Amino acid sequence: MALVLCSACSTKAKVTPPYSAPDAPRPATGAAPWARPTDTLARAARAGLVAQRKESFAFHIHSHLDVFVNGRSVTVPPGLGIDITDPGVHSGPVPGGGVSYGGISLCARPCISPLHTHDPSGVVHVEAPQKHDYTLGQFFAVWGVRLDDTCVGGYCGPGAKAAVFVDGKRHEGSPAGLVFSDRTEIAVVIGTPPPQIPATFGSPDV
Repeated sequence: MALVLCSACSTKAKVTPPYSAPDAPRPATGAAPWARPTDTLARAARAGLVAQRKESFAFHIHSHLDVFVNGRSVTVPPGLGIDITDPGVHSGPVPGGGVSYGGISLCARPCISPLHTHDPSGVVHVEAPQKHDYTLGQFFAVWGVRLDDTCVGGYCGPGAKAAVFVDGKRHEGSPAGLVFSDRTEIAVVIGTPPPQIPATFGSPDV
């Protein structure tokens, strides 16, 4: 999808039952915020994602991802899973700051992973030539951020507690194994949660 901007992609609702955790201490390495890695496509390949020379829409879904550390929102960078240096990838500013990458008709070489972000809105795009399950673990691998049953980035238990919510409900399985589905709101909460956890995708724009 070309140059998509979603300025308000989730609404917030109180979580039931209430979730609480102490502040997560700042780790010596791997602390948020996490920038877009320059080798994001290589990371995508290592995660089993096959890049294409253009955007594929045969299987096309969106989820919204929020990440919080001690109640503060962490930006999900634009251009994850995209070779933003390829001339076939267009870019443009988005209202409120930041850049969006997309408008890809055909790159000279594979330039876009089926799992990617266009802009800093937190919308995760799945655009693939055929239906397939794509996971939160693969997305965090594309981002270059550790995600497993123990750690999110450098925030690791038992000192730093983390929880994942899907549409406002606590996800009890492995966070890395969570499969993206259309119009879901995913919240990764590290340490003390925000007053409200997003529970609805809530965007008519994508």
